[in-house]
Amino acid sequence: MNNITLFITTVLIWGTTWIGIVAQIGEIPIIVSIFFRFALAGLIMLAGLSLMKRLKRPSIWRFVVLQALCLFCFNFIGLYKASALIPSGLVSIVFSLASIFNAINARLFFGDRITLKTLLAGGVGATGLVLIFWTDLVVSFDAATLEGIGWAVFGTLMFSLGNMASRRNSSIGITPVIANSWGMGIGALALLGLILASEQPLALSTKLEYWVALVYLAVIGSVIGFTTYLMLVARIGSAKAGYATVLFPMVALAISTLFEGYNWTPVAIIGIALTLTGNVIMFWRPRKRDSGELVSD
Repeated sequence: MNNITLFITTVLIWGTTWIGIVAQIGEIPIIVSIFFRFALAGLIMLAGLSLMKRLKRPSIWRFVVLQALCLFCFNFIGLYKASALIPSGLVSIVFSLASIFNAINARLFFGDRITLKTLLAGGVGATGLVLIFWTDLVVSFDAATLEGIGWAVFGTLMFSLGNMASRRNSSIGITPVIANSWGMGIGALALLGLILASEQPLALSTKLEYWVALVYLAVIGSVIGFTTYLMLVARIGSAKAGYATVLFPMVALAISTLFEGYNWTPVAIIGIALTLTGNVIMFWRPRKRDSGELVSD
């Protein structure tokens, strides 16, 4: 696939997985649904790499395990629980600010400098979130909405910490594909441990839409989605590939409007615009033409 096709595919996949999460919520315990998702995705990734004779054992496991726990366990517990409380499109908006979490964590763990641009992006994005949830939290306080925001922020934080572990893995020669393949399997085992510890039954759904959503999330959302994004990063760099986080919330919100009845109030529209603008600011990279003129990538 060319770069444009990879980019569009990534945006569409990331934008549609949120409604798939909603389809899994209700009948089966959340943690069990996440276990099924990554057990299937991990098996597919590990089996596929094995058949292609590209499966390798990581030389150091500790950061692979940390990445697994953050990206394929606690991250999704937060996002699934958030999607049970607030519209999935709004969960995707909170999650889209992961780049700002990444900048803060990169400062804490790797000593990267936090730029004025990062502060501006964070301020604009945070203002947008306040406006999005203004009615539910300020005008008519809703405890469930506040809890949903909390779970979405927790999930996004775990995703960011998983990115930090992935960065450390890459620095010691463990590729994202290898780390993610083993990580999905390890994440599934961790989820199984939590299920057994909490004595929740490994129940099976009787609804066809649940299993359709499971296959879509595992195969399309996890296996193909991660693969297309990593291919995009390898070809055009993480900065340009990161623009996918600006666009996929719009897909998620459009679907949420159709299937969850999300109400686009004027204040919420302004908030969404500001949050997405924060993402644009975060990923914007000036470059110089031969004439010395500055243009965006």
